[in-house]
Amino acid sequence: MPRTVALIGTDAIAEAMRQINPDVVPAYPITPQTAIVETFAQMVGDGLVDTEMINAESEHSALSAAIGAAAAGARVMTATSAQGLALMWEMLYIASGMRLPIVMPNVNRALSAPINIHCDHSDSMGARDSGWIQLFSENAQEAYDNVLQAVLIAEDPNVLLPVMVLLDGFIISHAVERLDLLDDRTAKQFIGTLMPRDSLLDAENPPSWGVFDGLGGYYFEFKRAQAQAMINAAAAVRKVAGQYAEISGRHYDFFETYRLDDAELVIVAAGSAAGTIRSMIDDLRAEGLRIGMLKLRMFRPFPERDLVKALSHVKNVAVFDRSDTFAGEMGGPLFVELRAAFYEEEKRPQMLNFIYGLGGRDLSRNLIRQAVDSCKLAAGSNERQKRIIYLGIRD
Repeated sequence: MPRTVALIGTDAIAEAMRQINPDVVPAYPITPQTAIVETFAQMVGDGLVDTEMINAESEHSALSAAIGAAAAGARVMTATSAQGLALMWEMLYIASGMRLPIVMPNVNRALSAPINIHCDHSDSMGARDSGWIQLFSENAQEAYDNVLQAVLIAEDPNVLLPVMVLLDGFIISHAVERLDLLDDRTAKQFIGTLMPRDSLLDAENPPSWGVFDGLGGYYFEFKRAQAQAMINAAAAVRKVAGQYAEISGRHYDFFETYRLDDAELVIVAAGSAAGTIRSMIDDLRAEGLRIGMLKLRMFRPFPERDLVKALSHVKNVAVFDRSDTFAGEMGGPLFVELRAAFYEEEKRPQMLNFIYGLGGRDLSRNLIRQAVDSCKLAAGSNERQKRIIYLGIRD
């Protein structure tokens, strides 16, 4: 039977990892991810899992060890945040290029400088083109569910790509929430047994790993195959979500909509901000405003066709980004990609970008109202509007 518990987000992740029982977990601590590997290391010490825990000397080394273990055919997980993810940069591309199904929760945290340990999405958005599937979580329940599903998505034979499960630092990672856990038997049956396609330890059919592929080689073809795997990942995400719904009763897709059908204005966001936005939408609806929300779960691969279909009837879209691209006046990464998705469409909503919450700054209900007021003002004006607004910035 499922268990209803109260856990902080990092312990919810550790519980999912316990039920997965990965073969190898190389890790290095970094705030606010540290609590994941602390809790899981205690589980290892208590004999609750069979995992080989490797205490690496850095995040670069942790992912390097994960790559080696995955190449040997092991089911591998690790976890990180912010500067730790940045230190892994080289290895991110190697993990995806070698088509290794590693699962890595990343507890979203701002990148320095200045030094900041609180939440924004600059770390994972910086890695958005590294070939990793990326799934956002609104709360601890979704983080737990995403980790379990990530294993099967990564290991799908038509995918074989690493997966990053994202949860907002401190807001989710260190807040106590109610959530429902699968019973261990159901979780283990869902996860199943890894059957690696290739293994360094297969002496009968030895594969080559880390080979040089220069001019005249097949590097280009490798990358094209990797791109196709990311395209295939969308179907795997949806298939695994359907399987998970059958055992949990919780339904997931590329995104979740709220009061969208008749909405004229829609807020698009990812992560923990969705909860505050959802409650604010109810208040604005009571005031007579036809407003809705689209909460993005899958950022990589980017579900552009589904997003266009969902939003094509909308007049105005407010895109909330918790990071910036620093690309001049292009806006945040979610805004840039969503706007590009509509480039060739005849029906295009007016879009404004609201960059918010950098370094953990709170997204208040008042700020959401300010964003809505800006959209209403832009909708009633024939003048070209400033499309990038830094929400809540101090004068």
